[in-house]
Amino acid sequence: MDRRKFLKNASLTSIGLAAGSSVLACAKTEKTLTDATQQKEDTITIIDNTSFPVSICTWGFVDANAKAGQTLEQGVKALDAAIAGVAIEEENLTNTTVGKGGAPDRDGQVTLDACVMDSSGDCGAVVCVQNITNVALLAKKVMTETPHVILAAKGAEDFAYTQGFKKENLLTEASKKAWEDWKKTSEYKPIINIENHDTIGMLCLDKDGDIAGACTTSGLSYKMKGRVGDSPIIGSGLFVDNQVGGAAATGLGEEILKTVGSFLIVELMRNGMHPQQACEEAINRIVNKNKNHKDFQVAYIAINKAGQTGSYCIHPGFAYMKYQHGKNERILSKAFLKA
Repeated sequence: MDRRKFLKNASLTSIGLAAGSSVLACAKTEKTLTDATQQKEDTITIIDNTSFPVSICTWGFVDANAKAGQTLEQGVKALDAAIAGVAIEEENLTNTTVGKGGAPDRDGQVTLDACVMDSSGDCGAVVCVQNITNVALLAKKVMTETPHVILAAKGAEDFAYTQGFKKENLLTEASKKAWEDWKKTSEYKPIINIENHDTIGMLCLDKDGDIAGACTTSGLSYKMKGRVGDSPIIGSGLFVDNQVGGAAATGLGEEILKTVGSFLIVELMRNGMHPQQACEEAINRIVNKNKNHKDFQVAYIAINKAGQTGSYCIHPGFAYMKYQHGKNERILSKAFLKA
């Protein structure tokens, strides 16, 4: 059952008004954001990307972001481009933090989490999924083919088979060996900027000026069985409002969840902040609430309707990818702590 079809006839008048308002808001947004950022020239970097499409993603996932950007240039809608992009890493056996080949939990089981959010405001998520590689696409299926937003564990896996997904063993020999070595000490401590706890979050702005995103991960390496972090949680790991912009998170999910960081960033942008300034404020919220912030990493990326982008993190070393005008570049993020 497609919930968008179900809601389609709910209010044609309101949709028409919203569409008209969105066009006017888009024209006003760029000026408002420019005015706001001009007042903060001494503290933020203004990146005025007014040419669509644009794709950004967390970390140095070069191939994934290139795939999304090239797909956008072909006229594909933002959500499908984002899903195509993150699928590159879900299928990358050498990536131990996303998809097949991801590090297992403490019992040796690889469980995946993902969510997607469309420009329409619809969203879908799956948590603790075993045996399915492309969980971002599965999250979209939850969004479009069920009346629900989140499916978990065996229920999500069984649903995947009804949608044509294939059962696969997600634990590679390399990940299995690393897990067996870890069991000798069973010590867990997040290592700053070492990807034992990271994610690919992707935000796409398509040729029509619509924004959507996807976030997918295998979660913390050697996590407790059943642990879920921020990545599949709408508002924490990912949030999109097509009238404003979108944001995505990476790092220690437990800390991101406490401030609903991606939602916070979008709301700050709604109030006139540039994406860079909004990311900085979201990190400041975490730092101010946690005296142990030096012990973990959190990073955010964001994009607004004008195509302006931003990022910020706690520790130096985080970077994000941006694809625009056929150029795929790695941008080193500013950080709260200094090297």
